[in-house]
Amino acid sequence: MVQPYYTSERGELFQGDCLEVMAGLPAKSYDLIFADPPFNLAKNYGSGINDKMRDDDYLAWCRSWIAECVRLIAPGGAMWLYNLPRWNVQLGHELGRHGLLFRHWVAIDIKMSLPIPGRLYPSHYSLLYYTEGKPRAFNRPRVPIPVCRHCGGDIKDYGGHRNKLHPDGLNLSDVWTDIPPVRHARTKTRSANQLSEKLLERVLTIASEEGDTVLDPFGGSGTTYAVAERMHRHWTGIELGDCEPIVRRLKGEDIVVQMPGLGDSAKGIRAAS
Repeated sequence: MVQPYYTSERGELFQGDCLEVMAGLPAKSYDLIFADPPFNLAKNYGSGINDKMRDDDYLAWCRSWIAECVRLIAPGGAMWLYNLPRWNVQLGHELGRHGLLFRHWVAIDIKMSLPIPGRLYPSHYSLLYYTEGKPRAFNRPRVPIPVCRHCGGDIKDYGGHRNKLHPDGLNLSDVWTDIPPVRHARTKTRSANQLSEKLLERVLTIASEEGDTVLDPFGGSGTTYAVAERMHRHWTGIELGDCEPIVRRLKGEDIVVQMPGLGDSAKGIRAAS
């Protein structure tokens, strides 16, 4: 068993290959697994990390760590997988092949890049939600009723039944338009891609309870672990690259972010969650 790189009151962070670390974890021991793997977009994540595989090799690698994740999910536990639609359309089939129950394909409405000639403008990321049988924990959040940012009035008239809406807001749908991208240096803990804490807060709210166990095999900037700590979940984290930014974040220490184009210190940082 690999020794933890860092231990907190609620969690353990391991540095190493996720397949090697997960192989040493006990089966059926996690209530929720959140996976945000590299997207195979040829980004520079540092030495020893290959983000430019042949498509078949990338999918074979994904099948390997998905199999380990399935082994680790407790009965009634949840698996969430964040990736590009082109990959998740195939990886969802893999989750089903292992017997997991499909719950939702959630569309995260975030513009990816500039429009691509000959294609529709890609404007969402895919978040798959599967469970090991009937979900043990499921909570459906409500979201605020949308209003115009200029006048403050309702955007929709709700068929004249506005007064019948729930006072806590609308039922959450499977299209999330309120997840902000983390792109500004003031809100980032690293120069590479980083997920919004709001996304992880919602995932943990929907599919876990206080005291549950959470696994994220692709640590990145440590967003999952920071949110799990704050929401009183026990967690296990794995990161192949530099773990020090994650540790500093969990300790509440200030992190100086070198944005791309402003120096070489931004290179070699992994782009996962």
